[in-house]
Amino acid sequence: MSRNRFKVNLSKKLLRVIGKTNGEFKLIGEGDKVLVGLSGGKDSLALIHALKYIQRHAPFNFEFEACTIHYGMPNEDYSYLKSHCEENDIKHTVYETGIFNISQDAIRENSSFCSFFSRMRRGALYTYADNNGFNKVALGHHFDDAVESFFMNMFYNGTIRSMAPIYKTGRGFHLIRPLIETREKQLRAFADDNNLNTIGDESCPAMIKNVKLPHARANTKDWLSSLEKDNKNVFKMIKASFKHIHDDTLLDPSRWDRDDIYN
Repeated sequence: MSRNRFKVNLSKKLLRVIGKTNGEFKLIGEGDKVLVGLSGGKDSLALIHALKYIQRHAPFNFEFEACTIHYGMPNEDYSYLKSHCEENDIKHTVYETGIFNISQDAIRENSSFCSFFSRMRRGALYTYADNNGFNKVALGHHFDDAVESFFMNMFYNGTIRSMAPIYKTGRGFHLIRPLIETREKQLRAFADDNNLNTIGDESCPAMIKNVKLPHARANTKDWLSSLEKDNKNVFKMIKASFKHIHDDTLLDPSRWDRDDIYN
């Protein structure tokens, strides 16, 4: 097969956002060895191609490798991803695990277990990173994910938190989110424009068991979509608010300047 079979293009606007995010939060730099979680969805596919572009054009050198977690399900096939990465000169590993078999005993019928698989998948990715000398793990979360998580935490957990662009894990390496300021619609357009065969929910183990699928994120996504229909700038304003936080105005006295208030 020719190495030029796949011609993948990213828009200048998308690359500009990703480059700005990398510069602002110092996600990837000289000498980094980055492991990218590649599920085969539009987000992770955009991420590997963005990193390939940065690798070719940035004034610093770094390595990266794509890693797909194999759950151990029947007929689980990632041959397209392997071929796609090979054609685009991207190192790719399918990491075999027994996550699906473990779930048979760990998960009850009719229960929601997306969070279980998310934790297990992340743990497997961390283990591969640990065993192979990576100092950073990159995930394909975008700004819509961050906004949805913010409101889900507020409405369902009673906390104010979202997704950090970078943080240090308990295992000593950093988790980074290079797409965290991109919109989901930009990543969908990237996949459509390049006619990519994306892997969606059909690859999730929840699809082959009698389980309760999560509704909180879907409801939050629908709600935010309705807000954006009424106000096209709502996500722009939310992004601005994420960078202008007045935490001394909230009901947490530990964040107040008590000397200023009570003296």
